[in-house]
Amino acid sequence: MSLTVGVAGVTGKFGRVLVSSLLKYPNITVRGYCRDPAKVPSSFVSNAQFSVSAGEAFSSDLISSFVTGCDVVVCCYLGDDNLMIEGQKLLINACETKGVPRYIASDWCLDYTKLEFGYLFPKDPMKHIKKYLDTKEKVKGVHILVGGFIQGFFGGLFRIWDPTSTTFRYWGTGDELWEGTTYENAAEYTAAICADKDAVGIQKVVGGRAKFRDIVDSFEKVYNVKPKLECLGSLEDLYTRMHNLRSADPHNFYAYIFLYYQYYALNGETNIGSELDNERYPQVKPVSWEDFMAGVPLEDLANTYFGVGENIS
Repeated sequence: MSLTVGVAGVTGKFGRVLVSSLLKYPNITVRGYCRDPAKVPSSFVSNAQFSVSAGEAFSSDLISSFVTGCDVVVCCYLGDDNLMIEGQKLLINACETKGVPRYIASDWCLDYTKLEFGYLFPKDPMKHIKKYLDTKEKVKGVHILVGGFIQGFFGGLFRIWDPTSTTFRYWGTGDELWEGTTYENAAEYTAAICADKDAVGIQKVVGGRAKFRDIVDSFEKVYNVKPKLECLGSLEDLYTRMHNLRSADPHNFYAYIFLYYQYYALNGETNIGSELDNERYPQVKPVSWEDFMAGVPLEDLANTYFGVGENIS
């Protein structure tokens, strides 16, 4: 059965890897939406299964035209709260009006549904959008939980892996659980969920679940290098540190926001758990932490986040 998937934000990191996965399904037609179609990879443009239209996130008429005839719309927006809330509401309203059965929200993260508003505040827009979708009669919300993106864990923003000194830095005991999925693996699962017309509500698909010390052991096994370990303090110390930094200079967002992510990932409040939906999609092979490292040269490990989607031309 043929399926039309609309992808809003088609030129971003996740949009690119998602379209690449969707185009592997011969029965799927992909309709992209973005501000500048000139940035769309030529391999997409030349594919008969793909088309793209230009428009802004707040262009109501253009968004209405974009979603018309879609079987599912996927939002790949990434931006400020106004975009993530009001921008998504425009897409959702258009889907409701045009009779689009499903809307996949821009989530792909840890289980934010367990948190109160304001705790991990960058995820508050997701909570607003889930609540908004629950009020709709025609369009059903889909919320894909993947844990953290594995590439981000090793990138410089989290300051966990330091390639210059071959050091892993961590908070807590080292026995805390990390749930993670690569961008590409999350895109594969999302494409499979798009193709599954029965998939609605919360979808839990995780590449790998491993304690921090097990991730380090996998690193040593894959690269035959024993890294140094540096404990930065307890989770209570982390909580105090992130709040102090935010209070001292709230505008210096990147000084503290990734500490918030680590705290709520490690304290167990946002754990997705072991009861996953992976088995519903046997065509997708989960990529574990060790699987990911086995496919990346050591010298490239810290830069994989910045390379996501760049090989798609």
